[in-house]
Amino acid sequence: MSNRTLGLSVTFALACASATFFLFLRCEGKGRLFGRSSRRWALSVIGVTSVVSTGAAFAVVTIVNHLPSAFVGVGVIAPSWLWVGQIRSRRDDQRSRMRDLSTLWLTWLLARMHESLAEDRLTWCEQRVDPTWSTDELNRAARFYHEYLRERLSPEERRRGRIHAQLSAIEARLNVTHLIENSAGRTKVASALQGSRTTKEARYSRYLDDLSRLADILRHDAERDLVRLLGSAYNAGYYGMTVYTPPRWASSP
Repeated sequence: MSNRTLGLSVTFALACASATFFLFLRCEGKGRLFGRSSRRWALSVIGVTSVVSTGAAFAVVTIVNHLPSAFVGVGVIAPSWLWVGQIRSRRDDQRSRMRDLSTLWLTWLLARMHESLAEDRLTWCEQRVDPTWSTDELNRAARFYHEYLRERLSPEERRRGRIHAQLSAIEARLNVTHLIENSAGRTKVASALQGSRTTKEARYSRYLDDLSRLADILRHDAERDLVRLLGSAYNAGYYGMTVYTPPRWASSP
C-alpha cells in the first residue's frame, strides 16, 4: 500500500470520527442521533461529509504540495462545519435547490436528519402515553413522569422545560374532565373552567353546551401537554425512562 493510499485511508477514518463528533454536538439536546428514523440520515451525512473532507484534503495537498500533516489536518477539521454551521444558522434561512446542490446535498440531508430526529422524539414520547388510560390513570402518569424528572433534572433544566407548569396544566384540564365524567352540571363545569388560567381559554367555554365534546378536547390537550413533558426527558437523554404502568387496583371497578 502506497503512502498516498494509506494517507487517504487514515484521513477518511479520522474524518468519519470527526464528522460523528461534531454531528453529536450539533444534535445535543435535540434527540438521539442514531435513532430508528434518524440513523440512515445521520450515516449519510457522516459519509458524504467525510468523502468531501478527504477529497478536499487530497486536492489541497496535491495542488499546494504541502506537508503530509496538512493532508490529515484538513480532513479532520473540515467536518467541524457541521457544528459551526449550526451556531451561525438562522431560523429564517430558506433552503434552495441551488444551495443544496452547492453543498453536494448536505443541507438537504441535514434537513431530513433533523426531521427524523423530531419523528423519533415524538414516537418515543407517544409510546409512554396510553390512549386507553382513564382520566385518573392519565393524571397519575403525569405525576409519575414529573416526579421522575424532578429528581433527575437540574433546577435550570426544570425551569427551561417548564415541567411544573406543564403538570399544573395537565391536572387543571383533567380535573374539569373528571367533573364532566361524573355528570357535573353545566354551571359547575363553567365555574371549574374559571378556576385555572389554563382552562380559562375562550375555546373551552364555547363547548359548554356540549360537555362530552368539551371533555374530549380537554383530555386531548392534557395528553398533548404530557407529550411535551416527556419531551424534556428525551432532550435530557433519559431514553430508558420507565414507562408508567397503572397499578392493578387503579384499573379495577
